Amino acid sequence: MPFAFGLVPIFKDTMSTRLEKDTLGPVEVPSDAYYGAQTARAVANFPISGLKPHPSLLWATLVVKKSAAKANMATGRLDAEIGAAIVQAADEALMGKFDAHFVVDPFQAGAGTSHNMNANEVLANRAAELLGGARGDYARVNPNDHVNMAQSTNDVFPTAMRLASLRMVSLLRTELEALRDSLRRKGVEFDHILKSGRTHLQDAVPIRLGQEFEAYAAAVEKNLAGIERSLPGLYELGIGGTAIGTGLNAEARYIELVVEEIAEASGFPVCRTNNLVETTQNMDPFVALSSALKGLAINLVRIANDLRLLASGPRTGLNEINLPPLQPGSSIMPGKVNPVMAEVTDMVAFQVIGADTTITLAAQAGQLELNVMMPVIAFNLLFSLEILKNTLHKLTESCIGGITANEARCTRYMDESVGLVTVLAPYIGYAAAAEVAKESIKTGRSIREIIVSRELLSPAALTEILLPYPLTNPGVPGQRR
Repeated sequence: MPFAFGLVPIFKDTMSTRLEKDTLGPVEVPSDAYYGAQTARAVANFPISGLKPHPSLLWATLVVKKSAAKANMATGRLDAEIGAAIVQAADEALMGKFDAHFVVDPFQAGAGTSHNMNANEVLANRAAELLGGARGDYARVNPNDHVNMAQSTNDVFPTAMRLASLRMVSLLRTELEALRDSLRRKGVEFDHILKSGRTHLQDAVPIRLGQEFEAYAAAVEKNLAGIERSLPGLYELGIGGTAIGTGLNAEARYIELVVEEIAEASGFPVCRTNNLVETTQNMDPFVALSSALKGLAINLVRIANDLRLLASGPRTGLNEINLPPLQPGSSIMPGKVNPVMAEVTDMVAFQVIGADTTITLAAQAGQLELNVMMPVIAFNLLFSLEILKNTLHKLTESCIGGITANEARCTRYMDESVGLVTVLAPYIGYAAAAEVAKESIKTGRSIREIIVSRELLSPAALTEILLPYPLTNPGVPGQRR
């Protein structure tokens, strides 16, 4: 689900309001809002990006709230009627019923307090309605006392960050596997096409076009494995640590139960961390995932730029492959078609690399018992996962699957490549091969033509040496001669 843009005002001059009160005093809130005073203050204080919470972070926060209510009921601390109403309100919110009421900008007060209170207020107001009360009347269901029972923003928000990240990774994984498989299919399709390799952007020894695409698939496979290796820390939850990881106001039984409830509700095999204080302080798991995404982004830039180069032309570039034509490429040059999917892949990858820098800086900015920069970590990490997921889907669907090869162009370049002398050096010697290369560059004649004209090898011997598969696999081509 994409982010929703547009600043969210507290209320318009003509909008009816209700008066609520928090510890700082009275606050006007739109009369039909499910959020309350603290959310209204946050909307007024942080009109920063015009964005709303990422859908996965909202989902994760609601999962935590529902699980906490069930755990608190199980310990007997939360009244069963109130707890059941909170659970029902959370279920309705998870179905999207109150999406318009989660309005706090991702760039907000430190640690995510405003986001947490937005959730607390929406669920409290809806639970109060279910019990016959009115929005804004917290006598029956209180955002802090009931919805936030045994919790703090400082354990709720990082737990929600973990769950949201795991959810987004599961979606990204699907797209990465699809990209890998599509590249691998192209590797098989193009496996018979022999072409010139290039190093330093200069002629090099031959390679099969299929080998290039299989190598891209292998790189994506390794990036996927790197992402998987970054996940274990995300499964360890600090929920129950409350304010600073000491677990104040959260019973030991509650901590066990809430983790079990979260595992069941989320579908992820989460567990309680061994050290609640460390987990409250430390952002390492998010840094690890972001670093793995940066590694993926770097490889995507490399692959996308290779595709742009291999498809360059069509008359004045390499033109070894054709990318699917998706849209006109110029407002002034008729007939021009650009490699748009490769270009947008680059731009998204650059954004992900930049986001990793932000996450790194934010993660090291924690002090003592808490890192208050969690909202910007969450925003950048989830945004990176979102745009990578969407980009990979389109790259696979609209580009990779439709790539075709210009086999004749590949063959021509290979025949004209100076790199062929490396193949022949074991038979004619390095010095003679260098002389052949210099003559080819000077005269424009092909390596094959010069070798035969100098009677260094026979045409039959050349044919045997230059067979595609022995030529592009370990060993000396034609060595059985």
